[in-house]
Amino acid sequence: MVFSTLDDKSVQDLCDYKEERSYQKGEIINLEGEKIIDFKYLKTGLVKLYRRTITGEEQVITITRPFEFVSNLSIFSEEKYKYSVSALEDSVVCSVKLDFIKSLFLKNGGFAISLLNKLSKINDKIISQTLDIRQKNLAGRVAFILLYFTREIYNSRIFDLPVSRKEIADFIGMSSANVIRTMSDFKKDGIIKVFGKTIEVVNMEKLEIISKRG
Repeated sequence: MVFSTLDDKSVQDLCDYKEERSYQKGEIINLEGEKIIDFKYLKTGLVKLYRRTITGEEQVITITRPFEFVSNLSIFSEEKYKYSVSALEDSVVCSVKLDFIKSLFLKNGGFAISLLNKLSKINDKIISQTLDIRQKNLAGRVAFILLYFTREIYNSRIFDLPVSRKEIADFIGMSSANVIRTMSDFKKDGIIKVFGKTIEVVNMEKLEIISKRG
C-alpha cells in the first residue's frame, strides 16, 4: 500500500486533509481540460477513463476498480487533466490537495518512490491492455473484455455488465453493431448466457481460446 511508507504524523495529516465524495452512476469525477488541484483515488465503485476525439466521439481508455489512481496519470506533468473519469457504478472517491501530496514527496522519499511505482504500473497496464486488444480480431476483443470483467473486475462468472454495448465498442475500437452481433453469437454457441444486463460466462475455456486466438 502506497501510504504505508508514511510516519504516524503524516498519516494523521493525510486523514485531516482527505475528503471523501460520493458519485452516482454516470456522474463525472473529473473532466478533460479541468485544472488539476487534487490527488484522487477510488475507494469503492467502478470508473472509466476516457477522452473525446476531435469529432466528439468518446474513446474509452480503461475501466478500473477501487484503489487505483487513474485520475492521477498527469498530475506531475500537466496542469490540466488530459482525460475524463466518470462513475460506472455508484462510487466513492477520496481527494487530497495536490500541494499536500507534493509536500509529502519532499519529506518522504519512500512514499515518492512507492507512489511513482504504482502510477507507473497503472500506466504500463493500460498500454499493455491497449496493445493486447489491438492485436485481436472482433471475436477476440469481445472475449478479452468479458474475461476482463470476469477476472479482474468482479472475480465472478456472473455479473451485471456495467457498461453499454456502445461503451464496449468504444473500448475495443469496434462498432456497436459488431459487439451486439458477437455477443449474440457467443450466446448461441453456449459460451455465455445473457439475462438483460446480467452476463454469465458458461464456457470459460472456450472464451479463453477465442481471446487468445483472436
